[in-house]
Amino acid sequence: MRRKLKLGLFGFGCVGQGLYHVLHETHGGVQAEIKKVCVKSKNKERPVKEDFFTFDKDEILNDPEIDVVVELIDDANAAYEIVKTALLRGKAVVTANKKMLAEHLEEIYELQQKSGKPVLYEGAVCGSIPILRNLEEYYDNDLLNSIEGIFNGSTNYILTKVFEEKKTYADALKKAQELGFAESDPSLDVKGYDPKYKLVIAIAHTFGLFIQPENVINIGIDKISDLDLKFARENNYTIKLIARSFRLDNRVYGFVAPQFIEATNPLASVRNEYNAVQVQGAFAEKQLFIGKGAGSYPTGSAVLSDLSALSYDYIYEYKKLHQADRFEFSNELIVEAYISFDESVKITINDFEVFQSGYAAHGKQYMVGQVKLSKLKEWSQADGVGIILAPNSQFIPVKTSSKQEALLA
Repeated sequence: MRRKLKLGLFGFGCVGQGLYHVLHETHGGVQAEIKKVCVKSKNKERPVKEDFFTFDKDEILNDPEIDVVVELIDDANAAYEIVKTALLRGKAVVTANKKMLAEHLEEIYELQQKSGKPVLYEGAVCGSIPILRNLEEYYDNDLLNSIEGIFNGSTNYILTKVFEEKKTYADALKKAQELGFAESDPSLDVKGYDPKYKLVIAIAHTFGLFIQPENVINIGIDKISDLDLKFARENNYTIKLIARSFRLDNRVYGFVAPQFIEATNPLASVRNEYNAVQVQGAFAEKQLFIGKGAGSYPTGSAVLSDLSALSYDYIYEYKKLHQADRFEFSNELIVEAYISFDESVKITINDFEVFQSGYAAHGKQYMVGQVKLSKLKEWSQADGVGIILAPNSQFIPVKTSSKQEALLA
């Protein structure tokens, strides 16, 4: 039976206002009322009466009438303390803070078990796409092989403008910031951290693994050069920032990197701030989800969906965590990639597991071949090095020695 919810909201920025509007425009749907909103700034003008707001978090956390805390702030550390306190005080939680979740997901899982209260966070992964609940419910019995896609709307918007409107990277980034798709400091998006946090969360619901974000390699789009764009256009490719995780035998791999995408690939047609998630199962095979991944209303609608689920006492059961098949996470992988670098950077053919081709032009050198993922991570941290995966990159596990196998066992 559906319950009526009384909400305490933390944050009234882009997503908070989006939730406020979709909640008040939904007639006969979710029965939920925002009792109080906690904000940080006292001098900011807001389109709601002043008595609606508080600057004291305990006014929400200690209110016995509030049964759901909705956390929508930017500060990941403060968000974790809010979520933790809310659970320990017997309140359910809805959050969209992907960084906080990725860094503390195992702790939050344990707090849910201890408190008996749920935390829902559909809005943290790919905006309006209902991927987490599908992983939990629709794919609960299917042996999943992979999850991948475009997990960041800001970078997809930038790359769309670069390819379709011939804008420079700088101009496309500026436009994304003006529209609110990218922050004033865009590094979380363009360096691949944002999609990495989302991937970490998705891996928990896909393969039942809690992984720390620092163990997942992320390579962004900030070092893509004009020559990379020229090469893509000449070969009828586009470039997308792809987050992916897949299972090979008893190991799970996961990383974020830009990739040349052929025109026939369904991800090539995913434009602007849209996200796409492709799931492949042993029985259901490939299925593709597409939806807006940035903006106040798409994420606000995902938060509203979580509130609707809570009104029916829905919880994540973390079903993959309790299945018999247990996996370990690994970065021991060989991938095929295009590497561009300044002449001052020391990269040689001996750095590749399999070297395929190379050339020099306009003060840069280009090499193509199969290389270890750990080597890509090293190069990505150097100035003047661009990395883009091949359009049909092969993913080959690194063979372990008998001594390594004994240690792994």
